[in-house]
Amino acid sequence: MGLDQSYLSYYLYRLAGAILPHIPPQWGYPLATRSGDLAYYLTPGQRAHIRDNIRHVLGTKATPAQVEQVVRRVYHYIAANYYDLFRLPTLSHEELNRLITIKGWEHVEALRQRKEGFILTTAHFGGFEIVAQACTLRGVSVVVPAEHLRPERLFRYIAGLRMSKGLRLIPIDGPLLELFRALRRGETVGLAADRDVTNTGLTIDFFGAPAHLPRGHVELALRTGAPIVVGFGYRQPGHTFLAHLEPPLYLERSGDHERDVRAGVAKIVTIMEHHIANHPEQWVLTYPIWRKAGQ
Repeated sequence: MGLDQSYLSYYLYRLAGAILPHIPPQWGYPLATRSGDLAYYLTPGQRAHIRDNIRHVLGTKATPAQVEQVVRRVYHYIAANYYDLFRLPTLSHEELNRLITIKGWEHVEALRQRKEGFILTTAHFGGFEIVAQACTLRGVSVVVPAEHLRPERLFRYIAGLRMSKGLRLIPIDGPLLELFRALRRGETVGLAADRDVTNTGLTIDFFGAPAHLPRGHVELALRTGAPIVVGFGYRQPGHTFLAHLEPPLYLERSGDHERDVRAGVAKIVTIMEHHIANHPEQWVLTYPIWRKAGQ
């Protein structure tokens, strides 16, 4: 009997976790680029999903060659993020602080002064494995619902890497009452705005075409009154990182809940379009969100 694919993935992750932290960045990132090139050729299904996403971002004027050039760079960023993830536990708080510059921290600081919890919303963009630690490095408690990978040991291993600097993860298919409790305590809840893991989202125009996007971040904001802070973590030359935090967004409640949800998602979409359009090669989402349009 062959080894189950999910367990093979677990052992490959553990092997990478044992080796990559010992490879310094001056070698690790070029290795990641070459690994991204290899993955580009070995994953035709995923490559088609990424291509479709990038085609929507670039628009109809982009040639197939231009789209493909961006798709290949997306693979480079994906591989770099994996390298960051595996070496994350070995990086000190001082090293991480040197790597991350935060623009817009005054917005978070004002909320902290008022002990006001907020929802940090982002996309699968840039160097998110490193930038996800930016708030915790500055003393902000952050809890994030995460996709429950299988097997369980793989989920626990990946979660352990991501939680090594204080970030807290909970499985997204489990009880989510902790999200409400965290906001009441004045803490932060992190939610993605570009992938609907639970398949409970809505269809809304994104880059001019109907796309299926999550609504959980807006639902939570409307139910709790907590503001949404949209943040994007750019990977910069030399593999340093810029966390760009937008001003807090307080959503209006009109009494028509569905209309309020759609209006809130539309506001987030406008901000996402701005950041993703500026650097489409840094949008590392590997799932097709336009395929569900109209469903």
